[in-house]
Amino acid sequence: MKPAAAPNARATGHRTRTGGGTGTGTGSGAGRSGGLVTELVTTERDFAALAPAWGRLYGRCATATPFQHHAWLHSWWQSYGRPGRLRLLLVREGGELLAAAPLTAVHRPVPALVPLGGAISDYADVLVDDGHAERAVAALTEGLTAAARTAVIDFREVRPGGAVERVYDRWTGPRRRVDDSLCLELPALPMAELVGRLPSAKAQRVRAKQRKLAALGVERRTVPPGEVDGALRRLLELHRLQWQGRGVTGEHLRPRFHEHLVRSVGPMARSGDAVVTEFRLDGEVVAVDLTLLSRRLAGGYLYGAHPRLRERKADVAVMLLDACAEHTRDGGRTALSLLRGDEPYKHHWRPEPVVNQRLLLARRRTAPLLSAALCDVAARRGGKELRLRWERRTERDGGGGS
Repeated sequence: MKPAAAPNARATGHRTRTGGGTGTGTGSGAGRSGGLVTELVTTERDFAALAPAWGRLYGRCATATPFQHHAWLHSWWQSYGRPGRLRLLLVREGGELLAAAPLTAVHRPVPALVPLGGAISDYADVLVDDGHAERAVAALTEGLTAAARTAVIDFREVRPGGAVERVYDRWTGPRRRVDDSLCLELPALPMAELVGRLPSAKAQRVRAKQRKLAALGVERRTVPPGEVDGALRRLLELHRLQWQGRGVTGEHLRPRFHEHLVRSVGPMARSGDAVVTEFRLDGEVVAVDLTLLSRRLAGGYLYGAHPRLRERKADVAVMLLDACAEHTRDGGRTALSLLRGDEPYKHHWRPEPVVNQRLLLARRRTAPLLSAALCDVAARRGGKELRLRWERRTERDGGGGS
């Protein structure tokens, strides 16, 4: 099949503009409807230049997560983007952004437009100005309808209540909603109150672990934005060390991931959307944590811890959660997200399961692509369930089959 292209225009590196209610134009003109201009940006240079306006829009979108921050997405594109495939659908009024859908074109398993951020981002979404939501969503939906001319629009990992759900609700063509990854969330409470939610015996054990950390002399400090780059390099080295000889997410060891993290988190720390915390023992940095922030949530994204901490009987999970909970005190945040994954240690804190959504949108002419995408979803889910059953059986049989 042909790769997805910009609506009625070649993705040549020039801006193209689509106008609400007026069809689609090329870079030579701007379509308008009710004072709104819908524009498709396809070059990295233009993407970089959007940072100030994008930042203002991000601040006016209450449902935004840290993974829609301009620094995160632009850095992701620099590390993972494929030339010629950038598709940023923007809605403007008087030059100010009212909505943005950060997308990229992919060819497999079907031609599709998918969110920037990829597998290293826990949430995907669009940005919509809360003060102009109805008009902005209408224009964004019309622009995405034009973009779906030759491709499915496939929004994975949408946190319930995300702004793109408004687009889904307005969509008049074929559409489907399926479950995606499981995230676990705690209420945004101080550590003492999180511990107080636990059964009495478990709460006592956690308090004993906190006293152990204090007795060891573990100290923590928030890294100033000017020192974040160096702290992140220490985080990544400690992360590699803590997982040495054990299973680890391979992408976290790749240079492109290192470059993305260092490049993106500095600007996010300066804008208050990321916090890096160092933990010292006997004057040496033994752990570094990265917490990402938005208006509604704080999420512990990645950490590195020296094996010496476990040798000294320090509970790293308690140490990290205590630090992360500090960032929920201000700013009106309602959730402390443990992000994707169903690891047993997370359940110790009695979190609430929150299932991300996958929203698939098509036009009537691209309905067969939607059906093919759903078949791929079902096949992958079935394969994953078979693998999990096999792993459980292998564990039960002591490593052998029958």
